[in-house]
Formats: sequence, structure tokens, C-alpha cells
Amino acid sequence: MDTVAAAISGNPYFSAGFGLLGVGAGLAVLRQGARRGADLLRRQLLVSMEIPSHDKSYQWVLGWLSRRGAEAIRAAGAGAPGGGDASWARRRLMAALTPRHVAVQTSYKQHDNGSVSTDFTMVPGQGKHVIMYGRALLQVERQRNAKMLDIQSATPFETVTLTTLSRDRAVFSRILAEARAMALAQNEGRTVLYTSFGPEWRPLGLPRKRRLLRSVVLDRGVSEAIVADVREFIANGQWYDDRGIPYRRGYLLHGPPGSGKTSFIQALAGELGYNICILNLSERGLTDDRLGHLLTVAPERSLLLLEDVDAAFGRARQLSDQGGFQQSMVTFSGLLNALDGVASSDERIIFMTTNHLDRLDPALVRPGRVDVKVLLANASPHQIRTMFVRFYGADHADLARRFADALRGCSVSTAQLQGHFVVHKKDAQCALDNVGALLAEK
Repeated sequence: MDTVAAAISGNPYFSAGFGLLGVGAGLAVLRQGARRGADLLRRQLLVSMEIPSHDKSYQWVLGWLSRRGAEAIRAAGAGAPGGGDASWARRRLMAALTPRHVAVQTSYKQHDNGSVSTDFTMVPGQGKHVIMYGRALLQVERQRNAKMLDIQSATPFETVTLTTLSRDRAVFSRILAEARAMALAQNEGRTVLYTSFGPEWRPLGLPRKRRLLRSVVLDRGVSEAIVADVREFIANGQWYDDRGIPYRRGYLLHGPPGSGKTSFIQALAGELGYNICILNLSERGLTDDRLGHLLTVAPERSLLLLEDVDAAFGRARQLSDQGGFQQSMVTFSGLLNALDGVASSDERIIFMTTNHLDRLDPALVRPGRVDVKVLLANASPHQIRTMFVRFYGADHADLARRFADALRGCSVSTAQLQGHFVVHKKDAQCALDNVGALLAEK
């Protein structure tokens, strides 16, 4: 054995093989150590923030990244090198780090006159991007998991992950604050309409320009009384709390079709700086639980609008007693409980509209569920004169009086008046001369 061992150890090939094996093992150990060291350094030196697609700030951050990229490219083209302009080099660096792989988000809107307007927004696409924010270098990674779906929207689950040095972690708070401020600024001076989508509220199209309160002509003193009541309610939350009264207010606007019920609610939201959450009680798939949940999670500073409640619940109790069929999956008791039951939310303003007050169950319109009932009837002489002057100017006051006299005793809605004025929008005298066409329509 000693002779064999001596022969092997003396063999240069075997010695070289063992040497290579030792070097390989050493390199493997070093490689594994380097990997573990890199992982340790990454955990110690880097910090990440993950934003899932179902979070409200997801779209805010995508919009913020898109705007940052556009601003960086514009800034890079401003000025020229030389003259000690150190900021020019920095702007060029920021532009160079702008995401090059982008995805498009298209907003599409068809107007009443048939024209179409579109707006294209470029946001970072899938993959990794590197951007500069102040003095911090950030990696932005947008990932999509095609095997996972967002239950609420039935779209692939996505995340955006921001990574930077741990000493710069405060940058995340600044980014979120900027993204939120930018998103809110885009809606400033506009009214956002929300509609229910599963268990959540989502914007319905693009934000609308706020409608002026004076653009909706109601009978004398009606608009002022409603606005005063709503403002008084908003300003007295503490008064309700001190007396243990639920901080809720319900309004019912009733009257014939075309009397301005929905238009006034839109104008009121613009006057208050509120948004509108529109809920269709006849929507397929709407249940008692989902209704109660939607009323509870409605966005702040929003008016809840239940239109044409008579269509869904006008004879709900009678139909139920007679074994009749109800189109809505929401039960009548479910609606009542959502409005003022134990689980109903506070700090809420609900507007309901109906063309047929007599079809509503008394339990629905009692105080606590409906606190203020307002009749918006067909146009009064005051409304007719005011709308005429609004369309054609104060110098046509005499024609406005004669136009109102011609319609005295006739039931005409404000919607019909507006349609008549639009047809004759260029000639006040022509509008008066053709008042017969309006009467014939009636």
C-alpha cells in the first residue's frame, strides 16, 4: 500500500488533478460566498416598495412615472452644454434614464354630436427601468402575472416595485405624495362620475367639467333652498355626533320627466366640489350585501345618486305579497337596511329621483331615509322667462315675457324648452314665432 500511495503521489498527473479539484472546490465556495454576500448586501443596502394593481395609488404612480419621463425629455432639449451649465448634463442623464419601453393607455370619449376625442398616455411597460429622482437612483419594475387575475376587474394581476438604497427610503413617501397631488390636480375643477364595478367604485369615463349651478333653472327659490340645506348639513357633523343622530341626509327629487332632476344634482355637485356615485338598483348581479357594501365604501366628498327608484321598487312590496316577479336582485328590505340600518354608513348624502312619487312605498320616503322631498314640476312662467333670457340675452326681456305668455296654461318641461331654444339658437324672434311648434309637440 505504501508503495502504491507513493507511486500515486509521485505521479504528476494525479497531483495536477487533485490540484484542479481543489481549485474548483475553492472557486465554488468563493462563488457561493459571493452570492450570499451580495444577497446580504442587497438586503442591507436596498429597500423596495411594491404597489399592487388593485391599490388606488397604482394608477397614480404610473401617471407620475409617465409625466416624469415626458418632463425629463423636454428638459434635456432645453439649453446647451458649455458655459459651466452643470444642470444640462444632469438633465441629459435623467432623459437617458427615462423608460424606453412604454405601454399606451387610451381614453376614448364619444360626444353627443357624434364626434370622438381620444387621449393617449404613455406609461412604463413590463420589465425593469432605471430613473433618477432628485439625487436618488431608482429601479422601477413592472410585472404582470398572467396566471393570476384581479377578481374585481378580471384583468391580469400586476405590480410596480420601486427599489432604491435604504438610506433613501423617504423618497417613497415623497413620490406617493407627488403622485397623489398630480392625480387630484387633474380632476380639479371637474366632477368625477363613479359607477359600481363589482364591490368597488370606478370612474365612469373622463372627469366632466363642473356644471354651473346657474345653468339649471329651477322655480324661484327652489335651488337656493336645497343648496342651503346641504351646506348646513355638511357644516354640522359635530352637532349630529353630540346628539347621537346618524350623520346622514337623504333627498328625493320628484316630478315629470325632463324637469331637471339629474341636471340639478350634477350642478349641485359642481357647486360643492363633490363627485357623484351613480347606482342602478336594477343592475344585474346587485345583491343586498353588495348594495350595503357600496354605500359604505363610497368615495369621500361624493353624492350618492339612485335614479328612478320607482322603476325598481315602486310596487316592490305589492309584487312580493302577490308572488309577482321583481327584476332587481336587491330586496326592498335590503334597500331600507342599506339606507338606515345598523350597518349603514355615516357622513353620507343620498339623492333619489323618481317620476312617480305615488308609486313609492311610504317606508322608503319616511324621515331618516328621505329627509327632504322637493317637487321639480314643469316649467313655471318664471323658469320660461329666465331660460329665454339665458339663451338670448337680457335685451330680449320683452320677447321672453311674450314667450311665457304664449305658453301660459300649458305644461312644458325645461328639457322641451331647451330643445326648442337650441333649434332656434340664433334668432330669439324666431323662437317666439315658432312657439306653436312647441305647443303642437305637447
